[in-house]
Amino acid sequence: MGFFHKILRFCKWVVVFFFSSTILAVVLYRFVPVFATPLMVIRSVEQVVKGDDIKWHHSWTSLEHMSPHLPVAVMASEDQNFLKHHGFDVEAIKKAMEYNETHEKKRGASTISQQTAKNVFLWPGRSWLRKGLEAYFTFLIELLWSKQRIMEVYLNSIEMGPGIYGAEAVAEHHFNKSAAVLTRHDCALIAATLPKPLEYSSKTPSAYMQKRQRQILRQMKNMPRFPAEGEDVK
Repeated sequence: MGFFHKILRFCKWVVVFFFSSTILAVVLYRFVPVFATPLMVIRSVEQVVKGDDIKWHHSWTSLEHMSPHLPVAVMASEDQNFLKHHGFDVEAIKKAMEYNETHEKKRGASTISQQTAKNVFLWPGRSWLRKGLEAYFTFLIELLWSKQRIMEVYLNSIEMGPGIYGAEAVAEHHFNKSAAVLTRHDCALIAATLPKPLEYSSKTPSAYMQKRQRQILRQMKNMPRFPAEGEDVK
């Protein structure tokens, strides 16, 4: 009986540690820049294993120092209901499930909030454990962060090319300018690469990328201006 109680007590402290540490991390990142993510580390390890030089280009910049077209472009491309949902787009999930029932090539329905949770706190993968943790962290950041903070962290942490993470790095290395002066066309092209940033390039875009860029530019016309911190997101 004593051993059983020790196991229960150990499990209790594991649960307490998990919730306290994860909530603390989410609260901390509400205010502190995210300078490194698990994906950045994983990519660096992969480069070392392949015998390549480590490429890690990342420079944190605040949302107000990014082009106002960039959040609009990624919403148009990745999550058009970002300002309306609370982390999960139920309608998009339903449509993806219906589509996947009849198509071999599967379609996802991850929101920008889900992608941010995955990029900052988790590892790549499709296991049920990771998806469950992704849902948990998505709930936390939607609860504790503003939509502006979620977008800011997303645009600073997302992979935008081999060894390139975030808006400032891609602006510098692919467009020879700062993120603040990216044009609508630049931002639409960056957004076009996000599904597969290691395959698609905003520096040397293919004909398909240029087609996607034009589609996103048309969609951006129907998207609202991204609100500043403190403004109504609805």
